[in-house]
Amino acid sequence: MHAFANPTRFLGIARPVTPWALWGGVLLSLVGLASGLWLTPADYLQKDSVRILYVHVPAAWLGMAGWTGIAVASLMHLVWRHPLAAVAGRALAVPGAVFAALCLATGSIWGRPTWGTWWEWDGRLTSMLVLFFLYLGYIALAQAYADRGAGGQRIVAIFGIVGAVNVPVIRYSVVWWRTLHQGQSIGLTGTTIDGAILWPLPIVVVGFTLIFTAVVLMRMRAMLADAKVEARLRRMARA
Repeated sequence: MHAFANPTRFLGIARPVTPWALWGGVLLSLVGLASGLWLTPADYLQKDSVRILYVHVPAAWLGMAGWTGIAVASLMHLVWRHPLAAVAGRALAVPGAVFAALCLATGSIWGRPTWGTWWEWDGRLTSMLVLFFLYLGYIALAQAYADRGAGGQRIVAIFGIVGAVNVPVIRYSVVWWRTLHQGQSIGLTGTTIDGAILWPLPIVVVGFTLIFTAVVLMRMRAMLADAKVEARLRRMARA
């Protein structure tokens, strides 16, 4: 990762990658979503409501992956003082929060016909809601300490690492607590979802992930551009 410590080198890679990731992600997402809506059969129990999984599952994955990325960036900032780590953490926060909110919204919509309620305070839903609030706290903290130098960035990084404790709680909540939320459907050893319904899901996951990556890269590029403008204005003010 130290190869990308130079912002110029990073931007030289990020600029061409961003449009490919964005439009590739949009294309894959549209193909996967269209396939899930019109080419897959309805579930024998949940009927057409099962199609929400093509948005809900990728959103949940990216909500957790976003905070995992924040934790890694925070660790790199604290241990190795990577110059782009703090920028990466702040760039991940907003899209991560959006996908966490999308996961909660689609889960609620899915839960109404399946469980008979919009919301249930079970382990999976509650821990995902906590993750969303952690995102909001991280964003607010990053903005509050934006102009306070290295000390402020360390506080934000520590919050990013501490908040990562919630990620495994989300992952294993359906194992630790038996509540309304269904158990683990997709694992390393197999899946309980029929292949006729499952096959569009990996396409959407890859598509959403590419869009997420493109948004993060765009945000990092914008932040680096703002920092460059601020530095130039400071030099002009001192001149």
